[in-house]
Amino acid sequence: MSMQNVSRETRERLDIFAALFMKWAKAINLVAPSTKEDVWSRHIWDSAQIFNLAPQAATWVDLGSGGGFPGVITAIMMAELGDGWVHLVESNQKKASFLRVALSSTGARGSIHSIRAEDAPAVIPECDYVSARALADLDKLLGYASPWMIGRSSTAFFHKGRDYQKELSKAHSGWDFDLVKHQSSIQADSVILEIGNLRRRMP
Repeated sequence: MSMQNVSRETRERLDIFAALFMKWAKAINLVAPSTKEDVWSRHIWDSAQIFNLAPQAATWVDLGSGGGFPGVITAIMMAELGDGWVHLVESNQKKASFLRVALSSTGARGSIHSIRAEDAPAVIPECDYVSARALADLDKLLGYASPWMIGRSSTAFFHKGRDYQKELSKAHSGWDFDLVKHQSSIQADSVILEIGNLRRRMP
C-alpha cells in the first residue's frame, strides 16, 4: 500500500483523524506546535511509512503514542485488513483521551493502555512489532522493548531524526542487534530503524 494511494475508505478514516487531531491540538499539546499545521506530510504520511514496512495483519505495541503517531495510523491501516491489533501505550491522561476518541471515531483496530512504557510488557505479554516515534533515545527505547524482543522474534520500528548515528553508537555500548535503515521518503534527514535479534551486551 503506497502512502498517497490508499483506498477511499482508508483515506476517509485518515480525514476523520486529521480533523479530530486539529480540533484537539488547539486544547492540548499533541505534537510540537511548529509541526501542527503540517499534519498530513509531517505526521500522517510519515507515520504510514511504518505500516508500509510490515503491511500485514499483526499485533503491534506502539510506545508513547501521544498524538497518535504512528499508532493510530497503523490501527487505521489495519482496519482495512479487518485483522491485527495495535496496543497504544500512553501515560498522559489527556492524550490517552484523545487517542480513545480517535480510535472509536475512525473504526481503527486498536486499544489504549494508559500506563508507562516500562509497565506495558506485564499488561501486553506478546506482540509481533514494537513502534515508537519521538519518545526517547534509542538506548532507552531498546530497554522498553526488550521484554518483547530478547529471545523472541519481535521486530521494532523506530523513527529517528538527523542525530540517529549518535543514538546508534550509544545503544551499541549496551546492546547487540540486527539493523536495517530505511530512509524516510517524507523527511530527507530522517530514518526508520528496523531492529531485530536484540541481545544485551555482556559487560
